[in-house]
Amino acid sequence: MVSADIARTAVGILGNIIAFFLFLSPVPTFVTIWKKGSVEQYSPIPYLATFINCMVWVLYGLPMVHPHSTLVVTINGTGCVIELVYLILYIVFSNRGNRLRVIMIVIVEIIFVAVLALLTLTMVHTTGRRSMIVGTICILFNIMMYASPLSVMKLVIRTKSVEYMPFFLSFAAFGNGLAWTTYALIRFDLFITVPNGLGTLFAAAQLTLYAMFYKSTQRQIAERKQGKVEMDLAQVVVTAEPIEKAHNGGHEARRT
Repeated sequence: MVSADIARTAVGILGNIIAFFLFLSPVPTFVTIWKKGSVEQYSPIPYLATFINCMVWVLYGLPMVHPHSTLVVTINGTGCVIELVYLILYIVFSNRGNRLRVIMIVIVEIIFVAVLALLTLTMVHTTGRRSMIVGTICILFNIMMYASPLSVMKLVIRTKSVEYMPFFLSFAAFGNGLAWTTYALIRFDLFITVPNGLGTLFAAAQLTLYAMFYKSTQRQIAERKQGKVEMDLAQVVVTAEPIEKAHNGGHEARRT
């Protein structure tokens, strides 16, 4: 019979793989941003929330805070690097106001985690108490990360369009939440169970909205494309009329 530790490790590895794809899921969004040269209506909130979430989970998984949590450190350390790349790209393709706001938030997040690590490691002297303090903060930031698309969900409901709510991000978040909830339940860890259980519910809500508004989104995109074609044709007609008049005027002048 498979022991609980082996099962937990196997699920943890699966969680690492799914979480890695979760971190990579915004790549198509940033390819679009790169091509258009603008972030348009895409929000930086999910990437800011994920960045600080990964940093506090790296702190939680350190041996001097919560022993035997190597898998937590590896995936969240990777996530920190990936999210930082996304934020740099977002800053590059933002307007001046957005750029300064995102930079300031990133700096505040880094300072916060550095101060938390310093205070926890110097003023708290047992791994149990360190786990409780950092774990409680992890719950808050993990819920923030999963709830960060709520602003986008509001936009989806208002516009009846999922254009700015990437499907792969929602799908990967659902799989990630499910895997880490299972991991935490095998050898119960409250600090991992609560946020990932809620995250699974948030992601399921996003997928439900995607199913509800997918057809209306495609219809809106098709209408925009049709409107653009009609506008281009109108411009061609308007441009052609003066040329035709000038051509006819030349003929009349030659007759006289």
